[in-house]
Amino acid sequence: MTPKIIIIGAGFAGLGMAIRLKRAGRDDFLIIERAEDVGGTWRDNHYPGVACDVPSHLYSYSYLPNPDWSRVFSPGGEIQAYIRKCAEDEGILPHVRFGTDMTACRWDDAAAEWVVETSAGEFRAPILITGTGHLADSRMPEVEGLESFTGEAFHSADWNHAADLEGKRIGVVGSGASAIQIIPEMQKRASEMVVFQRSAPYMIPRWDRAFTAGERRLCARDPETIEAMRSEIFWMGEFNFAQRRNIPRFLGEAKALALGHLEAGIADPDLRAKLTPDYEVGCKRLLISNSYYPAMASENVTLEASALKRIEGGTAYGASGEGYELDVLVFATGFEAVRPPFAKRIFGRDGRSLDARWDEGMQACDSIACAGYPNLFIINGPNTGLGHNSVVYIIEAQVDYIMGALDHIEASGAEVIEVTREAEDAYMETLDAMAAGTVWLAGGCKSWYVDDRSGRLTLVWPDFAHSFRDENGVFHPEKYTLAPAPVAAE
Repeated sequence: MTPKIIIIGAGFAGLGMAIRLKRAGRDDFLIIERAEDVGGTWRDNHYPGVACDVPSHLYSYSYLPNPDWSRVFSPGGEIQAYIRKCAEDEGILPHVRFGTDMTACRWDDAAAEWVVETSAGEFRAPILITGTGHLADSRMPEVEGLESFTGEAFHSADWNHAADLEGKRIGVVGSGASAIQIIPEMQKRASEMVVFQRSAPYMIPRWDRAFTAGERRLCARDPETIEAMRSEIFWMGEFNFAQRRNIPRFLGEAKALALGHLEAGIADPDLRAKLTPDYEVGCKRLLISNSYYPAMASENVTLEASALKRIEGGTAYGASGEGYELDVLVFATGFEAVRPPFAKRIFGRDGRSLDARWDEGMQACDSIACAGYPNLFIINGPNTGLGHNSVVYIIEAQVDYIMGALDHIEASGAEVIEVTREAEDAYMETLDAMAAGTVWLAGGCKSWYVDDRSGRLTLVWPDFAHSFRDENGVFHPEKYTLAPAPVAAE
């Protein structure tokens, strides 16, 4: 069957879209997945210590609760197993073309459909939905002399499990969400470890624990128990959003919690000073860990409070000029989120790539559609990230929006739907006004939330998560133009 809908990616976003289509009785979709399994970031990230930093009862589909989470914050392997089980149970796997890399998507105006070029051939469909996420493509920094390094070097999202790490001199580059999970694990294995820290993160305790067998049985017997937990976690996150609005009282409470956690974990005043952020709390991602500070205080760990600058053979130099002899370099340096690689492969009505269209930063009307790119919907695209709650909640709102758009297209008898540039610009003006004065823009830090080409907040939704669903969980037909399919020439 020729598909009417092509979905790019089989992570939380792509599968969430597919499940809703399947449940609505639609089998006319195809998922293009470059890897050999579902799972997205949870398939790709399998480094030691990988785990979620959102409680798992919320970091899951609302309509597919899992009573068997082992912990409040489940390890990455459990999340990957959950995603795979969802795909199997909902009958999605037959719709997935695995090992198929999307190389280009081009809008064919004459045929009113997308031509999707892949490593496995060409596919066509009227509707294109991207679900590649923010954390799909790893980012390696440009380091002078990296190619000369004589030891093992790899990114955290491409972990080399064959590398012998026991007793080695290990360098970890970065101090973000992945790094703080990796560093305690590497500290246990290394004879010596150096952490290259460009900027110190704010960190709060991780209120984690294992669920008892009785709690899991209760969740299995009574679905309302899970719903109550989801609600509690969600609204606690919403309460914490006030910090990002730069409200002094809430900033003060968050900073006191984080700095108190630092003081309790680091006794050495010099090390504590290096681990103290020099920007406002919440400006960068607020991290959670109980093991990071004890690891950093260990005798075999050195904190290099500067970025990795250059490498000469087996010696890695920080920007400070200090050099360290190392056997292994682990780059926990994040992902290409501000300029997602998929945007370079999507070409709209005028043949222009989305990346070129976003030359001053990502943007999309209702965080999902761009003028000049008909019948294209972007899940987890511009201004959909959250620093305080579950992105799965955002994904479900965007899926609701797309389902409404598909219903509207069918009801109208049209084939082509395109958001107007006026609606897109008006939406972005609203977001810019919402973002003004937030800690992301006024907190004195440089983060991946903000596009350095324009200074605009392009990754994060600058409001409560529930307001995203209120604003963008329902399709807005008044922002779009509709057109019939072109009449084929005789």
